[in-house]
Amino acid sequence: MKAVVQRVSEAGVQFRNEKRDITKGIVVFLGIGRDDTEKDVEYMAEKIANLRIFEKEGKMSLSLKDIEGESLVISQFTLYGDCSKGRRPDFTLAEEPARAKELYERFINILEEKGIAVKKGEFGENMLVRIYNDGPVTILLENKK
Repeated sequence: MKAVVQRVSEAGVQFRNEKRDITKGIVVFLGIGRDDTEKDVEYMAEKIANLRIFEKEGKMSLSLKDIEGESLVISQFTLYGDCSKGRRPDFTLAEEPARAKELYERFINILEEKGIAVKKGEFGENMLVRIYNDGPVTILLENKK
């Protein structure tokens, strides 16, 4: 499992005729890999909910939970694009859509169970994402096997 986490002052996602916005919090681009399990989802949700990337007295000391921030979670299979050969990304390491959607939804449920306010993109849809990266702060997370 891979995630790109960005600290934001505000963000939003738009698809079809829907628009979902958040204020201070994080945007999570979440990629699900072929071998990812429920345990991987739990690990990543725990890590992200408690990741200390918000400032207090000039240091990154506070988590999303601490600031009672919001999250916007976007499915992002392209995080598994392998560009090492040729010019077109190879996505064979990304999970199949049905299983990926199941784990994506489970990730969101775990964040909500931890008291995180979650808005989400629409799995499998073409979306426009607007991000005001605060800092800028961007963290790459990968659940290594």
